[in-house]
Amino acid sequence: MSEIQFETDIEKLVEILPLKIKRNIQQGLLDDAIEIVLDIGRIPEIRLGNGKILSLGLDNITREDLDYITQKLPEFTSDNRSGIAGTLHRISAIRNRQGKIVGLTCRIGRVITGTIECIRDFVAQNKSILFLGRPGVGKTTKLREITRLMADELAKRVVVVDTSNEIAGDGDIAHPAIGKARRMQVAQPEFQKDIMIEAVENHTPEVIVVDEIGTELEAQAARTIAERGVMLIATAHGNTLDNLIKNPTLSDLIGGVDTVTLGDDEAKHRGCQKTVLERQKQPTFDIVIEIIDRNTLAVYKDSAQAVDYILRGWPITPEIRHVDGNYKEKKQEIDILKKVEELDLKTKDNAISPLSFKFNREQYIKENKKHKKIYIYAVSRSIVDKLIERLDIDATIVRNVEEADFVIAHKNFAKGGTKVLSVANEYHLPVFFVRTNSMSQIQRVLKEALNLTQENQQTKNYCNYKDSTELALEETNAAIAKLSEGAEVIELEAQDIQIRKLQHELVEAHGYKSISVGEGQNRHLKIFKDE
Repeated sequence: MSEIQFETDIEKLVEILPLKIKRNIQQGLLDDAIEIVLDIGRIPEIRLGNGKILSLGLDNITREDLDYITQKLPEFTSDNRSGIAGTLHRISAIRNRQGKIVGLTCRIGRVITGTIECIRDFVAQNKSILFLGRPGVGKTTKLREITRLMADELAKRVVVVDTSNEIAGDGDIAHPAIGKARRMQVAQPEFQKDIMIEAVENHTPEVIVVDEIGTELEAQAARTIAERGVMLIATAHGNTLDNLIKNPTLSDLIGGVDTVTLGDDEAKHRGCQKTVLERQKQPTFDIVIEIIDRNTLAVYKDSAQAVDYILRGWPITPEIRHVDGNYKEKKQEIDILKKVEELDLKTKDNAISPLSFKFNREQYIKENKKHKKIYIYAVSRSIVDKLIERLDIDATIVRNVEEADFVIAHKNFAKGGTKVLSVANEYHLPVFFVRTNSMSQIQRVLKEALNLTQENQQTKNYCNYKDSTELALEETNAAIAKLSEGAEVIELEAQDIQIRKLQHELVEAHGYKSISVGEGQNRHLKIFKDE
């Protein structure tokens, strides 16, 4: 949109204002304005983007002033909104109990480009995207620019379901800001759900754009659209993803929430209560973006995973992106991985073998990312944390598999169709399996994952290192073997309470009984058969 066209739009808004207001609008006063507020019996005001409020003169607004404006506007719809044909400006009315207009809010509509460059890669993925944010942070502005991008640059068949003409402006001709996209107007807000379905059935769109999904029926219509394979770009009422999860009307947009009773084993494995909240189904929207302010976006690029983490009380950090492009560090890291893959392709005649990629991945970690990041699936976090401390490894456990250098998963829970394995495969991450959640088993796999073997000597001789826990568990296994051979009672060496707890669990897993005997530093396990 050119500067001349932008100035013309502003002039069209000023033209409908009474003379006593016009003469107080100086050149450039509306450049940073969000809206003009006109209430009967009060001085007119301009509200700026920085939160300041400026008065327009000293004369109060009269009923004649409001009538002067409304006579130049199309008739207000049932949601008390109108507009100026050919512009993006929105005029909203406040009525008294008799239905007469006693106030007007003139929202200034602008065409602003460049606000979605930082999320352009997500838009190009053909995944449905939901925007969240408080009023006035630019949700509709971003929808408008995404619409133009999809219709013009990506050559998609885009249909805008335009309730109250907020996206493409008032009048029968859609505003040029949406490019070649088609626009379907919604006569009344309650008909939005019907127009959404009609757009899919009648006009074969590849992308549908909707502003302000606010009812349960509209959420159901959105799911119907997504299930038909149409990309959906929309906004919803709610500031954050957490707000949306707690909203029973709209929670279906992110899969819905239900109360589930877990079995004893599963509750013990998770370390939580038996009654928990779980996501019901796959979310309607693949990506959720919170608009923190006009220049800052928080992106949850896997909405299903984000909802699961929030429901389980796990910390999750969205990817923060700034309109000014301050996200280069993340892209640079991805570029390094791409170079590693290209090197593999050249050295292996366009065929990447697991060993060659593993070698390059380790080289990448060594040179660019010395700090190790581990993703665990159905593996005891407390044990992994203890091992990291005991082995003096520079590593941390991460919550997102995409951020990890490798994955450690429990063999019984990570089967072929598990999503974590699919994501790990997509990101070319090595996956190591443990058979049990015992200290010795996890330590063996952790050493293997970190390549702490005799061929890879480092500052410590990890290959022959066994800590007290590992030795105690080996003693327990040996005692269990003797019981199976006919021994009746076996007493183990004295251990501290944490190690004895692990020994008790190991004995119980093999079907035997154990008790702690002795006092103080001499307290130890006594193992015997059930009978």
